[in-house]
Amino acid sequence: MSTTATPPSAPTENRHYARVVRGATAVLGGRRSLRPSPYLVFGTLFWLLVSAAAWRVPICCDFGQHAAVVERLKADLLDPAHPTSALPGDGSAYYSPYAVVQGLFAQVTGLAGWQVVKLTGAVNLIVLLTGLNRAVKSLTTRAWAPVLALGFMVLLWGTRMAWWSGYLGLMSLTGHLPFPSTFGIGLAFWVWALTARLARSGGSPWAYAGLGALCGLVLLVHPISAVAAMIGVVAFVVGRQRDWHARVVARWALAGAVAVLVAVTWPYYSVFSLVGDPSVDGIHEQLYSEMEARFWLALIGLPALWLRARRDRRDPLVLMFAAEVLVIAYGWFSGHYTYGRILGLALVPLQFALAVELAEPRPWPASRRFLAQAAAVGTALGFLVHGGAVVPRSVDPVGFDQPPRWPQYDWAARRIGPGEVVLTDVYRASRSLPGYGPNLLAPAWPDASLPEPERAERQDAVSRYLAKTSTRAERAAIVREYDVRWLLLSPEQQAPKEAVVVAWSPRTGEVLARVG
Repeated sequence: MSTTATPPSAPTENRHYARVVRGATAVLGGRRSLRPSPYLVFGTLFWLLVSAAAWRVPICCDFGQHAAVVERLKADLLDPAHPTSALPGDGSAYYSPYAVVQGLFAQVTGLAGWQVVKLTGAVNLIVLLTGLNRAVKSLTTRAWAPVLALGFMVLLWGTRMAWWSGYLGLMSLTGHLPFPSTFGIGLAFWVWALTARLARSGGSPWAYAGLGALCGLVLLVHPISAVAAMIGVVAFVVGRQRDWHARVVARWALAGAVAVLVAVTWPYYSVFSLVGDPSVDGIHEQLYSEMEARFWLALIGLPALWLRARRDRRDPLVLMFAAEVLVIAYGWFSGHYTYGRILGLALVPLQFALAVELAEPRPWPASRRFLAQAAAVGTALGFLVHGGAVVPRSVDPVGFDQPPRWPQYDWAARRIGPGEVVLTDVYRASRSLPGYGPNLLAPAWPDASLPEPERAERQDAVSRYLAKTSTRAERAAIVREYDVRWLLLSPEQQAPKEAVVVAWSPRTGEVLARVG
């Protein structure tokens, strides 16, 4: 293929970039219409709807962990403690630039950690939506392509719920909107768009350095999403950069060097120490279960991706999808199941390719009409799975599945002093309570700042304390060793005689008792 001109047989979307714009229109970005674009209209409506839906989802799942991170940074921005335990937090990967900004905002405003995390959701969605728009526009100039890409991205998943941070299905997105993964994926879309522009048109060394800084930021904010993000960068460079010479190589090398520099100079933790860390692989093994049911609707985009491969074997979406499949396979065969977290972004090439294909002007050949019909059926099925994310139960006409409705633990948190240690093995309490400020004797999640053997030892202490065979002396020793002040017990657990019951939850029957 020529390195100086686009051949006539190239995809339609590639030919739109040949126009040269000069004068005032170049400053303004070409011809502009006062009429808002379809994506501006639908994207704004989507932002309003999903931001409101995310706000009404109660604190659940990983929310307490992220709120706890903000609480610890609010207490000490420069030297935060372990996110959920009364221990040092040195080396915790939760203390990313994203979290530090949240902690600073909490300090300035006086808001609680959970309030800051809730408010962040709407900001994350702006980054995601604008990044999607720019990424799709790097593939085509068709005005409806970003709208279709948004619809396919949130609905073309599977007929079984895929609920995980970093998954962009509508239900999962609504529940995990305030999390770093959403912000990181939004930045990744911006990175792809900037990479495509530089590969196609070039730029100053500052532009390449800026791209590198963004890549480093994605790596620090959400390292596993950064794997997929960097795959996308390489795919756009290989697919779009046609003219290679020494200056071009030097500028891409500059981008890579700046990315590494940003990552290694971050003072809170070493992102490269996470490579090969097996501590969370066991948690992520379940990502590889029921994959067909969770993701099969996205395969409707496979014919569109195949068409792109026929037109250009170096198409970025094709290269991206192939590389991500290989990484996911590596995670399965190697036992490093954490790499399965990129499954959510691995569907994006299929969804974007389908959107670009169906944004083509009519008349359509029979194959594209059939593809459009399949996409319509797929999105309808997807909405039946995900519709409960945005349709409240009070007005639900069909009985959609709703987001998790975990009990809230403010009734217990308002009686516990900031940083005081709570002993509990209640699943939901151990994940939610730290978000209000208290510490746990045994953290629920692995963290680089706490060696796994020590975390296991603390979990064993909790089990020994709550065992029916434990003696008062054994319990008192655990209380003294770990400075325990509170117990949070399930309805089936009996409070020890020396504990003083302070409060209980009418909803769950859980009991809060003081000890020590």
